[in-house]
Amino acid sequence: MKRVFLLFALLMLSAQRDPILVPEVSQDDVQVQQGFTGAELLLFGAILDPTGARAGQDYDIVVVLKGPTEPITVREKARVGGIWVNADSSAFHSAPSFFAIAASRPIDELVDERTAVIYELGLDHLQLSPSGSIDPEEQARFTSGLVDLRRRQGLYKEVTDGVQISEQVLYQARISLPSNVQTGTYTAETFAITRGRVIASAIAEVEVRKVGFERFVEVFAQRQSLLYGLLAVFMSVGTGWIAGRLFAMI
Repeated sequence: MKRVFLLFALLMLSAQRDPILVPEVSQDDVQVQQGFTGAELLLFGAILDPTGARAGQDYDIVVVLKGPTEPITVREKARVGGIWVNADSSAFHSAPSFFAIAASRPIDELVDERTAVIYELGLDHLQLSPSGSIDPEEQARFTSGLVDLRRRQGLYKEVTDGVQISEQVLYQARISLPSNVQTGTYTAETFAITRGRVIASAIAEVEVRKVGFERFVEVFAQRQSLLYGLLAVFMSVGTGWIAGRLFAMI
C-alpha cells in the first residue's frame, strides 16, 4: 500500500512539472480578396513551468496547422487507347483542405510511429476515414496519391527544421498559406515533446475569409445558385462572342 501511495505521489508530482504552452499567431484573421497571393503566418509562443517560470527541461516543439476538412473523392487516371480517362476511385469522409507541420527536429527522432499516428504528426500519419469498405492497401495507395497531389499544389507541407527554440522558453515557426487555400477556420496546434512523449499541447485558431467582391460572389453563388449558373454561362458565351467579333475585325 505504501508503494502504491508513493507511485501515485510521484505521478502527481510528474504531472505538476509538465510545462504549459502559451501559443500565439501573428495574424488570426486572413482576408482573401482580389489579388491575394498568399500569406505567411508566424506561429510563436512560450514554454513555461506551471509556476510561470522558465521550463527546466529540454523540449522539442511541433506545430500543426490544419484547414477545414471536406469530403473528397480521389480518382486515378489510366491511359486507354492513347487517351487518359478516369479509372479507379476512392472516397473519403473528410480530409483537411490544408495541412502543414513544422518541427524542431525530424518527427522520427522525436516520437515512435504509434505516437506519431495518434497525434497525426506528419504527412505519412494522416488519418483519412474512407467512405465504405476498402482494401487497406488500396486505401494507403489512394491516401498517398492525395497527399502527393496536394503537396504539389502547396496545400500539404512538412518542414522538419521549421521550429526555432530560444533558451528553451520561446519558440517560433513560419508557415505560408498559398493563394489557393480554402476559407474557413484553421487550427494551429502546438505540441511539446520530450523523451518520446507528448507532454503538453495547445490550440490557437486562424480565420481565413473572403472579403469585398470575392465575398459578394461567394454569398451570391451559395444563395442564388441557379441565377449564378445562368449568369456564368451568359458571361462565357458573351465573352466568346465578343472575342470572335474582335478577331473578325482584325
